[in-house]
Amino acid sequence: LEVMNKKVSKGNAMGILCDLYGLKKEETMAIGDNENDLSMIEYAGMGVAMENAEEFVKQRANYITGNYQEDGVAQAIEKFVL
Repeated sequence: LEVMNKKVSKGNAMGILCDLYGLKKEETMAIGDNENDLSMIEYAGMGVAMENAEEFVKQRANYITGNYQEDGVAQAIEKFVL
């Protein structure tokens, strides 16, 4: 059971950080696998779901990377950042 304020989300946090650092959302990437990551994945210019993510998260992502055992985060960074 998770309890939090309705206005709190990872997507809102990304928006605040973008404003703070002068970044456009198109310049950001978010990687996640569960419901609590969905707002962040939808906010980011490149929303990435892990291969082992919930199906509804993968459907909303721009890209699906490998799972955690395959270093999926590193795969996404190498593909889109480096």
